[in-house]
Amino acid sequence: MGHTRAMAKSKVAVLKVKPETILDDIHRLNELAGMKDALDDSATTILKDNISWHFPFPGANTTPWQLEGTILSLKEMGFDDQSCVQNKTVVTDAFKGEDLNGYLPILKKFDIPVLYNFKDEDMKWIEYRPKARMRVLDRIFPDGIYLPDYFFGKNIVHLPTVKCHIYTTTTGAMKNAFGGLLATHRHYTHSWIHETLVDLLAIQKEIHAGLYAIMDGTTAGNGPGPRTMKPVIKDYMLAGSDQVAIDAVAAKMMGFDPMSLDFVRCAHEDGLGIGDVRDIEVVGDDISGESWDFSVGDNGASMVGDLMWFGPMKRFQKLFFHTPLVNVFIFGSEAYHDYYRWPMKDKHIFEGWRKNTHWGQLFSAYQRGDAEATFAKAAQAQPRP
Repeated sequence: MGHTRAMAKSKVAVLKVKPETILDDIHRLNELAGMKDALDDSATTILKDNISWHFPFPGANTTPWQLEGTILSLKEMGFDDQSCVQNKTVVTDAFKGEDLNGYLPILKKFDIPVLYNFKDEDMKWIEYRPKARMRVLDRIFPDGIYLPDYFFGKNIVHLPTVKCHIYTTTTGAMKNAFGGLLATHRHYTHSWIHETLVDLLAIQKEIHAGLYAIMDGTTAGNGPGPRTMKPVIKDYMLAGSDQVAIDAVAAKMMGFDPMSLDFVRCAHEDGLGIGDVRDIEVVGDDISGESWDFSVGDNGASMVGDLMWFGPMKRFQKLFFHTPLVNVFIFGSEAYHDYYRWPMKDKHIFEGWRKNTHWGQLFSAYQRGDAEATFAKAAQAQPRP
């Protein structure tokens, strides 16, 4: 499907934000992005946070202020019926992640139920036959595409962060659907990850009442993400209903050409959103000068992944990943990230960020349970109009 410049523009809101006013900033961001019009106020709204690593590495995961600000903004706009859905991956523990990243006190505060797509008592996986033409999912899963029944007919608000990714260069709103909509066999899709994300967006447009994303770039992730990165303070947040457009704008800010990213270009070509930044209306702050020169690079885990998913070993995937041998790779990744990288390097980066940056100090306030007092103190210090 070719692109014509006559297509209607998509809107993405981008704001420079501050810890002292972050909850108000997020609401203003959502007003600019048109969240109220993007969602169905008669439907439940699923909050789909992003836990790329259960450890609280800066830039990797949904931030507590991103979650709280979104909940408050939704309530302000009349979306009181909210739930949070978690998923696990072969290398990420959802229970540890929601605890260490500070989500549970926030969800409890607002009485928002937490459901798990891997618990039968919360939701069942049912076969779905997409109306849209699938690029790869029907071939990857010839026995049927299965989705959580709970997702049908509900709004979903994705809460990704601005960061790089070793397999897709950048990751954001489109990639955030990956964990929620595909079951534990989703690693089958890695060799076709770009096409998979496009298929998942087409499916989301069919099953959800409304679709929206709020992306946190207060601390962005440069390097071989989504876990082992260099956190960079950027003080930005983005929001929009066009998942392709918000990913394109974030990619442009990181210094990449959005249309060179296959998942953006293919979704654009399929008419699922706008990936050409010339046809995206950016509202809020001027980001024309933002180009951060991010690059992905490699780490030990990514080099193994490149070999297995995209390199000469690709033809042996069914042997390695569709048999119990997959546990060898799961153990290897877990050992590398959780028992080498975190204690030897990344925990120290986290502690330095928490101590020495304004966003890290806000994270500490959430951990202590006194973020509310921090906001109140900042509000009192504001000069009266």
